[in-house]
Amino acid sequence: MKISYNWLQEYFEEELPLAEKVSEGIIFHSFEVEEMERVGNDIVFDVKVLPDRNHDCLSHWGVAKEVGAIFNLKLKNEKYKTFEPKETNLEIKVEDEKCLRYMGRIVRNVKVTESPKWLKERLNAIGQKSINNIVDAANFVMFDLGQPIHCFDLDKLESSKIIVRNGKEGEHLTTLDKKEINLDSSILVIADGSTGSPQANEPLAIAGIKGGTKAEVDMNTKNIVIEVANFNATTTRKTSKKINILTDAVKRYENEISPELCTKVMDDMTDLIWELNEDADIEKIIDIYPKKAEVRVVSVSVDYINKRLGMNFPKEEIESVWKRLNFEYKEENNVFDITVPVLRLDITGPHDLVEEVVRILGYERIEEKLPILNLTPEVNKDFYKILYARNKFLNKGYSEVMTYAFCNTGEVEVLASASDKKFLRTNLTDGLKESLKLNQLNAPLLEMKEINIFEIGTVFFKDKEEMHIAYNEKKNILEKTLEEFFNENIPTEEHGYIFTEKNSHEEFKPWSIYPFIARDVAVWVPEGEDSNVLKELLKNNGTDLLVREPYMFDSFTKDGRTSYGFRLVFQSYDKTLTDDEINIIMTKISHKIKENSRWELR
Repeated sequence: MKISYNWLQEYFEEELPLAEKVSEGIIFHSFEVEEMERVGNDIVFDVKVLPDRNHDCLSHWGVAKEVGAIFNLKLKNEKYKTFEPKETNLEIKVEDEKCLRYMGRIVRNVKVTESPKWLKERLNAIGQKSINNIVDAANFVMFDLGQPIHCFDLDKLESSKIIVRNGKEGEHLTTLDKKEINLDSSILVIADGSTGSPQANEPLAIAGIKGGTKAEVDMNTKNIVIEVANFNATTTRKTSKKINILTDAVKRYENEISPELCTKVMDDMTDLIWELNEDADIEKIIDIYPKKAEVRVVSVSVDYINKRLGMNFPKEEIESVWKRLNFEYKEENNVFDITVPVLRLDITGPHDLVEEVVRILGYERIEEKLPILNLTPEVNKDFYKILYARNKFLNKGYSEVMTYAFCNTGEVEVLASASDKKFLRTNLTDGLKESLKLNQLNAPLLEMKEINIFEIGTVFFKDKEEMHIAYNEKKNILEKTLEEFFNENIPTEEHGYIFTEKNSHEEFKPWSIYPFIARDVAVWVPEGEDSNVLKELLKNNGTDLLVREPYMFDSFTKDGRTSYGFRLVFQSYDKTLTDDEINIIMTKISHKIKENSRWELR
């Protein structure tokens, strides 16, 4: 969220600390400030508001309240213009409970013009393009208070009636950015509420997401309907993903906003429209709010707070936090009954109030002290069996593999998966077979004459999940439940769950992503001559591309001579090697071998 320093200042009579100090305060008490940027005569903070505070802090007002609490500054009292609204013929009907509240107000005799300089500067500072005074006013109030607003051109409606309903199969809507959207019954829309004409009941906007072109405000607009509404967070998020439209409005609705905010937002929007259009006629508000938010009271004691924090904050200091946050409260016998502000949806219990205390007073106040734990850990029997089986195979020279849990057949289907892998596996054997084939192809690189692998993993059935172990014996794959394997292989006297881990001091070296090339060399040497002499020659002349030690795969003696066969594996960490490059190395090795008159290449 882009936050303007000059915009924040308007919330306070007192002068704010320097921008750097404000940024530091936000970082250490509320949110991360990812960047500070000078824009004209303003400084803009890029504040990373956490998801649990999106409902009240994706706005200048929300951040201003945080700054006020952090620096113990008092926010200005709200002042609105006094006027007597006129009677209205606006009608609003809400047909679906996904709309939690809908406020509408007609304003007549507006003049759509270029926005004044101050409004342009405010929007420009946070990266918003000025469009016209009506649209800019709606955007300004949204970024000021965190509640999306939309304005319709009243004269483009068939009547003064608006209906909030689900879309219909076959309906379409063209958004303000000219994107064609196919509607259906899962998509909540704001529609023209008239009947009897071909244009009747047409969708005007996708609720909480994007307006349409039918009632778009333009330079000819004279009369508008202001919409300030609240929509279900979950369905707004789902619809946004379905139609692939993400807007600033969606970001706010999908993280839930209190419907109570609508009242202040409508007042502020009306006030600003009147400031920009002094001759406007403002009509009464129509407010559909079937289920009002309940007043929540959370109790927390001084002892509870200090016990959770490991501190000894006095009651007066804790009480100062409620005052700085403008929380209403009552106190009796060191117990505070906090009336949770309607916009603070994140405060659900006393644990949340503990967090408020420590973040406002400062995390640095917490003493660095390790707790004393008198704990005798219990061995997890399932983990023990897995570890015992793993060590048993590793000690026998097996390598552990992990294969894909998704496959093309099975008993449990997964929705969000690739089209050819919609099911969870019912065995480990299928995956292990594929792994065995792949590893056999890479045997030279792995320096293995024989591939032995195993896997321990979960398999999935309709009514249960099981932990299995699968391994190969030669080319055969054996698979058992972990319990069966354990009972068959572990002596009874070792069931006491005591084990030792295999010690290893080997250092990990990353492998190359490029293909390897294997070459074999066979040389006749005098009988009895040590093979290591030949091995050293191969190592010394294999260059840096020789990624494995030469290993002897063949040896036999005949007619007073011994033949040693070595395999060389070449691989680059930077590129795919060519045969020509390896041929140069092999030619050099051949020359070196021929320099020894007692040796002969086979």
